[in-house]
Amino acid sequence: MTAIKSQEIQLISRPKGIPTEDNFALVQTELESLQNQQVLVRNLYMSVDPYMRGRMTDRKSYVPPFELDKPLEGGAVGEVIESRSPNFQPGDIVTSNFGWREYFIAAPQDLHQVERKIQPLSIYLGALGMTGMTAWAGLNLVEVKAGDIVFISGAAGAVGSVAGQLAKIRGCRVIGTAGSSEKIKFLQEECGFDKAFNYKSDSVLEQLELAAPDGIDVYFDNVGGEMLEAALSVLRVHGRIIACGSISGYNATKPPSAPHNLFNMTTKRLTMKGLIVSDWLDRQDEFEREVGGYFQAGQLKSKETLVTGIDRAVSAFLGLFEGKNIGKMVVKLE
Repeated sequence: MTAIKSQEIQLISRPKGIPTEDNFALVQTELESLQNQQVLVRNLYMSVDPYMRGRMTDRKSYVPPFELDKPLEGGAVGEVIESRSPNFQPGDIVTSNFGWREYFIAAPQDLHQVERKIQPLSIYLGALGMTGMTAWAGLNLVEVKAGDIVFISGAAGAVGSVAGQLAKIRGCRVIGTAGSSEKIKFLQEECGFDKAFNYKSDSVLEQLELAAPDGIDVYFDNVGGEMLEAALSVLRVHGRIIACGSISGYNATKPPSAPHNLFNMTTKRLTMKGLIVSDWLDRQDEFEREVGGYFQAGQLKSKETLVTGIDRAVSAFLGLFEGKNIGKMVVKLE
């Protein structure tokens, strides 16, 4: 095998507060020779996701922190270039957790083969990838059913937009919030949300009470903080909360000031369940069959914000915290 040169993004310092370009470096490397039972993959698309911010801090969590001066990790879709494993052939399309780099060598068990015929292939990072599976798992986690009134924060993002559409397919009334008029239009006209409002334009609580005067049954939380506080006020007795993310606090340097009304958990007998999508990997085939069927039937729309070039991956990641994405933020590798 001819020596393969590859570019990768490394974390070179740990951010304090909001990350900056200075925390990262674009590094050129040369891959080692392919060994028996190894596969060489060229990445076509890579994912950037808010949860990655937590791994940039050196503290214990449900996943280990990123190592300094090593390539970052994240979802990616790639094409097999060379294989010394009978499980894969050149031309196969695979997903992996080896994003943030152009090429990589992996063991077969670290790759998941997907169908090339489903296009665009970047869908395997969004609606048919881990963000779509997060949405699907969250609805299953609290047994969302027909007739439920569901409120979703961060609704125009990769997880929220799919969660809302899947809830509609289940027969729910769906309310979402986002941060721009363009995103509100997307939620109502493309995703089929019954109501959507701009959290920046007025009080979240007042707007949520207007959208759901009789209360809500389920809150899909991607934001935390004041958004969670508003939902706690509007949830009905025996309501359910899917604790998926808390992007409002990912870059915080001090504890959040909200919510102040957690006692509603007691008075309303609420249920709040935390969600980590990796706990659901044994049901990935089920997810792909169900949600893939919706996508192929045209029942599920997929929206992407596409950035081209590994050299723009960091700015794409930082853009997540500035609300620059509608749907899934994806980096296409040239």
